[in-house]
Amino acid sequence: MSVPLHSWDVSPAEAIKIQREVQQKVRIEPMLDPIQYVAGADISFDRGSDVFHAGVVVLKLPNLQLSSYSLVTTKSTFPYVPGLLSFREMPALLEAWNQLPIDPDVVVLDGHGIAHPRRLGIASHFGVWVNKPTIGCAKKLLVGMHETLPPESQSHALIYDNQEIIGVALRSRENVKPIYISPGHLTDIESALLIVNACLSRYRLPEVTRHAHRLVNELRKGEIEPGVRIFEAR
Repeated sequence: MSVPLHSWDVSPAEAIKIQREVQQKVRIEPMLDPIQYVAGADISFDRGSDVFHAGVVVLKLPNLQLSSYSLVTTKSTFPYVPGLLSFREMPALLEAWNQLPIDPDVVVLDGHGIAHPRRLGIASHFGVWVNKPTIGCAKKLLVGMHETLPPESQSHALIYDNQEIIGVALRSRENVKPIYISPGHLTDIESALLIVNACLSRYRLPEVTRHAHRLVNELRKGEIEPGVRIFEAR
């Protein structure tokens, strides 16, 4: 269960002020405890719609076995504003999180952690809110730059914003576009890279966010219902 940090009923200007305040609570540090359950979180919606379909999926390492998921359909009230994604998507994700039947060790979100202009992407914001280790794994770079990657799988390069290291670009498959990994909260770059690598299979994206993406799209299309499922005995 998460503990509220602030109201979601705010203007974009107020949201930026809140981001700066919440960012002060972000802790970047190595993950030293063993990892068994990894969660992935994602959102799906029709273009122009304020109805959001959110999901959190839990996989068990090392075999990436699907252990549980939580899916919700709700409405978003915050407009699309670059750099303020968490204010648009997090209320739906938190609703799914709060009914999740398995408590994961770390959460990977489709978005950025500290690789953000104000160092508070959705992964960092979510991590502080739920007090869990979080990682951002994005398909596009939001801020910063990195060296050109060789075409080989597992090639990677640090992402810099001015002189600050804020993440790592990883080519997860040979000759595919890189993914962009950054620590969110209670993780660091090395831990984030190790965990994302542990979640990779034969696809560009880690299995944990790929599963979440698939399920929220099925929810949006009406192919599955909102709710909670557990796939293993506890």
